[in-house]
This record gives sequence, C-alpha cells and structure tokens, in this order.
Amino acid sequence: MGIVEILVTVVIAYLIGSIPTGYIIVKLAKGQDIREIGSGSTGATNVKRVMGKKWFFITLLLDAFKGALPVVLASIFGSSFSGIGLLPVLASVSVILGHSKSIFLNFTGGKSVASGVGTILALNWQVGLLIAAIWGTITYISKYVSLGSITALAISPFIMYFLDGHAAYVGYCALGAVYIIWLHRTNIQRLLKGEENKVR
Repeated sequence: MGIVEILVTVVIAYLIGSIPTGYIIVKLAKGQDIREIGSGSTGATNVKRVMGKKWFFITLLLDAFKGALPVVLASIFGSSFSGIGLLPVLASVSVILGHSKSIFLNFTGGKSVASGVGTILALNWQVGLLIAAIWGTITYISKYVSLGSITALAISPFIMYFLDGHAAYVGYCALGAVYIIWLHRTNIQRLLKGEENKVR
C-alpha cells in the first residue's frame, strides 16, 4: 500500500500542478499563447502583461490553490509514512515540477513561485503566510517580482525550521528554493545588469 500511495500521490499532484492556469486564462480571453509573450512564462507576472492587474491576482491565487490542494489531499488521505510527512512532501515536489514542466504544454510552464508558496501554506499555514508577506513586501518596495520571489523562497527553509522544525518540510523548502531560484537564473542575470522589468 505504501508504494501505491506514493505513486498515486506523485501522479495526481504532478497532473494538478501541470494545469496551465495562466495559459488557459490568456488563451480563452485573448486567443494568444502566453508562452510567446514577454518572458514566455505561464505565471501570474506574465499574465499581467497581457490581462492587467486583476488577472495577475486571479492567476496568483489559482496557482497557489493548485499548489496547496494536492498537499492537503495527501495529508488527509495518505496513511503511509504519515509520521515523517513523506506524502505531503512528495506532493509538494510533484506540484512545482508540474507547474514548471507541464505535461499539457510540452513540458514548459511557469516558475512555480505561487504554486510553491501554496504548497508551503498547506504544510504549515503560518510559515506560508509569512513567506507570502515577505514576498509581497520586497516586491512592493523594490518593484521587482523576481527579487521578492527569490528572497522569500531563499529564506523559507530557515522560517520553516524555526516555526515548525519538521525535518521533511525544511528539506522540501530547501530543495524547492534551489529549484525555483534556478528557474529564475535569467532574472538574476537581468537584476545584476539592472535590466529586469519592474512592476508598474
């Protein structure tokens, strides 16, 4: 049963993560492929370039919900390995992989920030809210969404450690931070050159 639960958790979480929210919204509203616009990402920031601020927040919330849902389901229905939090962590990893490498978009996608924060909210809502607040504050002050995202995710393992202490969750935050920061590598290059686009 343990192996079956692991396989079911990974597959379902990956498929939910793969639902390309931003792509669907822009395609239905504008008939455009968001991957051919701006940064090419399917995330909320790129949706804002096409649809405006309202749809930025809608996409952000939907992607966060998409991240949280499989983790909550794994926590509720997963009985195997419950003591070490393995199934929720596997669901979390699968979600962010699905968002960034969607099977429905030939393994393209977004940078998994909102989905990643959603997974952390599901693991520990206090930690998730604090990370979201840090992201919002840094983004508001600096006007760089990427800087807010990179900073918030980079410190997420430390916040999870001090507020929760669950080893599996801390490990996931560290792994997720490395992966999401790697997805932002071109943003980091533009930030260093002073060429990154600001939020307006």
